[in-house]
Amino acid sequence: MPETRFPSPPSLFPDGIGEQEPAGDGERPRSTRFRPGQSGNPRGRPKGAQSLRGLVASALGERIEAKENGRRRRITKLEATVKQLVNRAASGDQRATQFVFALLGEDRERPPPVAIDSEADALVIAELVRRLSPPPE
Repeated sequence: MPETRFPSPPSLFPDGIGEQEPAGDGERPRSTRFRPGQSGNPRGRPKGAQSLRGLVASALGERIEAKENGRRRRITKLEATVKQLVNRAASGDQRATQFVFALLGEDRERPPPVAIDSEADALVIAELVRRLSPPPE
């Protein structure tokens, strides 16, 4: 039976030579190399994962609908979280109160978030600050 020969595939390289060169001396065979003009990484480097700080910041920046005084408002999740924390502190939750004062202590250059209307309010707040503040060394 006569032997049938299949035609060889077209050369990937312009000169057409060296298709079957043996590999050696740190070189790959030409048939397995990238074609000229073709990148070895066509999709590029994948984008790195966001840091935890970035993920939290983007999540807190998302807007949600919240009901306030019977009306719907669009506020950020950060604003909603702060409102909930302050409301829990105002209702007597001691841990929330400590956390609110700790947040205020970290940021002393900002004015207080609420205006003190009366002298009685000022006394109550001063007493809370005294009780919840760490003892002086």
